[in-house]
Amino acid sequence: MTRLLDVQRIWDRASHNAFTGLVRHGDRWLCCFREATDHISPDGILRVITSDDGQSWESAAVLASPFGDCRDPKLCHAPDGRLMLNCGVWNPPNDAIISLAWFSADGADWGEPVQIGEPDSWLWRIAWHRGRAYCMAVRCLEKGPNRLYASDDGVRFTTLVDKPFPRDYPNENTIVFADDDTAVCLLRHHDAAGPADAQVGVARPPYTEWAWRSLGVPIGGPHMIRLPDGRLLAAVRLWHPGGTWNDQHTALCLLDLERPRLEEALALPSHGDSSYAGMVLHEGLLWVSYCSSHEGRTSIYLARVALD
Repeated sequence: MTRLLDVQRIWDRASHNAFTGLVRHGDRWLCCFREATDHISPDGILRVITSDDGQSWESAAVLASPFGDCRDPKLCHAPDGRLMLNCGVWNPPNDAIISLAWFSADGADWGEPVQIGEPDSWLWRIAWHRGRAYCMAVRCLEKGPNRLYASDDGVRFTTLVDKPFPRDYPNENTIVFADDDTAVCLLRHHDAAGPADAQVGVARPPYTEWAWRSLGVPIGGPHMIRLPDGRLLAAVRLWHPGGTWNDQHTALCLLDLERPRLEEALALPSHGDSSYAGMVLHEGLLWVSYCSSHEGRTSIYLARVALD
């Protein structure tokens, strides 16, 4: 189903380069990610790089916040065509987090950020559908809010559902929509003991009632798109129970909603500190940005994948 055509390391200038987002804007590529000392250090800033061919990349912008460590940036297009970049900003002394968003017409000038959502409710990945933005928040504190937010402008987010995932420790997630408006959420789950099996949730408009099922495998850093034929393709870090950090890798997986299960379609060159992908379908190929530490320091990679 999938063939890896090529992969290249496109950025490795910081001690730790991770957590990517990828878009095609006009005739150029934009990739965003976090630069820091390490995976959980409190000094993260965001960098946006750009390329006209996917081969040669240059820095376009650096974004930061005085509140603290900028984490997990994501890129998308707002309905008016502007680029939207959102992230969480962690303040270690207070163990607090806020969500920020920047907007740009060209990927270079981002202006001032706006705070979105509520404090300590991390809006992790924004999904636009029929002119409206949706985001299922990551629970940052043990008793923090777990909410599904919605917005008509990408700035003012209001609570659509309080605790759409009924169990504790919901984590990173991604939402896609079908042509019939059905929403599907792939969610990384933790419990008090650590990583737990990933969950898939399905809801119909107005998205206030969600049905959840276990996928039987832990994942990390999920992203998901709907292919032209309707199938769901996810990029995740696959955990190997009982293995070491280096036994984990970034994989492209088909999500079978009937069983339900994740079926690995392609393992990307990776291990250890990896995943957090961006995915774009362009001219019949799947372009995937992701991070990995399989060549030493955690760096940013770009893969091109043929979908047969």
